[in-house]
Amino acid sequence: MKTIFSLALVLILLSSCERDLSDDAVFATFPNTADIFTDSPVGLTDEFFKSFDPALGANPEAFGTDDNVAYEGSSSIRIDVPAPNDPNGSFVGGIFLDRGEGRDLTGYTALSFWARGSTTATIGLVGFGTDFEENKFAVERPNIQLSTDWRKYIVPIPDPSKLVQERGMFVFSAGGLDVIDSEPNGNEIGFTFWMDELRFENLGTIAQLRPAIFSGENLTEQGFTGTVLPIVGLEATFNAPTGQDITVVPAPSYFDFSSSDINVAFVNELGLIEIVGEGTTTITAQLDGVLAEGSLNLDVLGSFDGAETPPARDPGDVISIFSDAYTSVNNLNLAVFNDENVQVQTQNFNGDQIVTYDNLTFVGLGWEGTNDVSGMTHLHVDVQLSSSAAPSLTVQLIDFGADNSDGGGDDTGGGFTIPSSDLIEGTWVGVDIPINAFTEATAVFPGSPNLNNIARVALVSNGSSFIIDNIYFYRE
Repeated sequence: MKTIFSLALVLILLSSCERDLSDDAVFATFPNTADIFTDSPVGLTDEFFKSFDPALGANPEAFGTDDNVAYEGSSSIRIDVPAPNDPNGSFVGGIFLDRGEGRDLTGYTALSFWARGSTTATIGLVGFGTDFEENKFAVERPNIQLSTDWRKYIVPIPDPSKLVQERGMFVFSAGGLDVIDSEPNGNEIGFTFWMDELRFENLGTIAQLRPAIFSGENLTEQGFTGTVLPIVGLEATFNAPTGQDITVVPAPSYFDFSSSDINVAFVNELGLIEIVGEGTTTITAQLDGVLAEGSLNLDVLGSFDGAETPPARDPGDVISIFSDAYTSVNNLNLAVFNDENVQVQTQNFNGDQIVTYDNLTFVGLGWEGTNDVSGMTHLHVDVQLSSSAAPSLTVQLIDFGADNSDGGGDDTGGGFTIPSSDLIEGTWVGVDIPINAFTEATAVFPGSPNLNNIARVALVSNGSSFIIDNIYFYRE
């Protein structure tokens, strides 16, 4: 119906114009250059490699070319993946940009390149469509396994018809430390790899597109009017010419999203569900005309009442982990470790961010660095039970010990259990736990935490669902 209306509107506007379009009118087109890098960059900006932000640990010095190693011709791209202690940065990554206004890639089905490593290592991600602006049609293929001999790798294009004007020719990231939680990501040992013959191709043997949203799961969740939820778990799996399945992560703009009741919620092209009314709706999607596996059945209850605003306190008397009322820790990861069945989602209500944990068994909140909370008197957490079960909730503190590192042999931990009788479905409960109450032994740690190098807050329950807000230490 929307398409018919739009077409009718265009016809009315055209018929009302005094002058018709000239037969000589030419619509803008863009070059369909396939090559990205052969012996040299093709049609790329002068500084064709644009590094990720060095402030996040990216090492711009690790990128270069090599005139002694090549798959074909006389030159290749050489990447020296840095070690974690490299003063120039602990990982390498960035993008290649088209020199002009973009390329028409609608005639191609995949990005391809040849690569080899100095050892059998992993490139964290490769892809295209990232331009450091909108990244509207970005595609990433994670965890490319290298060999010490040259091998060809491809990144399928989920829907080529979308790429009429694309500037992001290539993106990659490898090695170093995770910029979110500062823990090793598996590439903590420096190595070198080479790439050559980067181009887009029309491979007729890429087939059997199998898209998914929410990682292919059919979810049921509660929502509230006036909120926005992201669609996560976007995937597209293809059968490659080698017979293997290749799964890529496409940007939301590749998908056509649908809501069974747009008076309850609708989805914009960025994959954000905007909840506008009470009722029930089901969110589904298609990719290039193929129905995506997975859905979200959304039960909207009405407006949402947030937790009570924390009191104003002297900043020196608060160490905030997750709260909009105070300045919180850097680079918080709300699930730095977790049971794979736990579903984690953040929502924003008029500037107040909350996090929901569905099917909670265990999950850990982690952040950059550690905090000395020995001078604090309490840990506060606001909890709302969002399921009908009657569970308890255990809050654990994990201390990294004197070596200030995870798993160094001197880590300690302790927990405090909020009984089920204190938790009320649909009602916020503010819990203030005395610091000296964290004496309950955990499954991993034998005793109470030292409190000098706290780096994790863990939540443990029996598979129920909770809404969490305002986790912070304070001193009376």
